[in-house]
Amino acid sequence: MDPLTLTVWAIRLAFLAALYLFLALVARTLLRDIRAASRDPAGALGRLVVVGSANLPAVGSVFLLDAITTLGRDLGSGVVLDDAFASARHAMLTFRGRGWYVEDLGSTNGTLVNGDRVTRATPMGFGDELQIGATRLRLERGIA
Repeated sequence: MDPLTLTVWAIRLAFLAALYLFLALVARTLLRDIRAASRDPAGALGRLVVVGSANLPAVGSVFLLDAITTLGRDLGSGVVLDDAFASARHAMLTFRGRGWYVEDLGSTNGTLVNGDRVTRATPMGFGDELQIGATRLRLERGIA
């Protein structure tokens, strides 16, 4: 074989080896991410703990939060409230960047954060209380 043919084959094999190395690194990274997700199945960004309620949910109930969680009487809500003063789609909690925000969705009786009425997207910190009707919920960090 002439030297040019050997050089071309060497380049092809080096390229193929680099490609397989790249694919192995991608597979290793994906497996590491899957293992990390399986250690924390909830993956909750936060949680709401019921601290006061006239009906259901019972005091002490815990709701894990997604990035967008709706609250209300509607059975399709992330947090279902059996409260006569709650609307079907009463409020929405959203995780934006590094913080939680609550928005009233045009409810009749309003939404309160630490006793103050919500009129726009209002930031919430961990430990703040959200009140919808007679139901009071405290925002806490997700389960680690």
